Amino acid sequence: MAQAAICVFTKPPLAGEAKTRLIPGIGPEAAAQLAEAFLRDTLDLLQNLDWAETIVAATAPFERSYLGKRRMWLQPEGTLATRLETILNQTLSEYPMALALGADSPGLPLVHLQQARQQLAQHDAVLGPSTDGGFYLLGVKNCPPGLLSGIAWSQSSTMQQTISRLQQQGLSVARIPEWFDVDIGAELLHLESLLQRGLVNCPHTAVALKAVRQSVARVFAAE
Repeated sequence: MAQAAICVFTKPPLAGEAKTRLIPGIGPEAAAQLAEAFLRDTLDLLQNLDWAETIVAATAPFERSYLGKRRMWLQPEGTLATRLETILNQTLSEYPMALALGADSPGLPLVHLQQARQQLAQHDAVLGPSTDGGFYLLGVKNCPPGLLSGIAWSQSSTMQQTISRLQQQGLSVARIPEWFDVDIGAELLHLESLLQRGLVNCPHTAVALKAVRQSVARVFAAE
């Protein structure tokens, strides 16, 4: 049995629904194309972990050949706190450790996930901070009711609020290295720069980004 499950939180990669904050700069089809590439690279990364099963936690059901035999769980209605807590508790009913991972951090180094496992073996919770003040990963070994209630999401203080909330619930919290999500044009440009310099490995994203560059007439606009 796997020691943990990593639940990849995602939306179906459909035009008009995926990566909506990128749409003003590149259009809905290109945004969906990138979302799909981000998800594929994330799932490919997780295939390298022999200690964790991958579960796709989606906001709505969808089918893709690259999903393979991975299980798909549907996120419930409600706030992000509700959705995270529900999926984490569902995971903990089957595995000793549950990790929630966003699907919009292409190029995430595998070592970050290895460190998350190591830290979670010694702590009650682990967080991967993102450069925008939130987090790209949350791992727990138990998830008390209301664990994430009262947190203001998508704020520069979200990560710190989450740490404080977990500690208020009596959990010891560890951190792994910072990474970034791609939600806005400036973050997409940062990703493109890293790819050009060979500093990240996300082949599906690289191909999609090149295609988007060729199909979109204007330069990506940072918000």
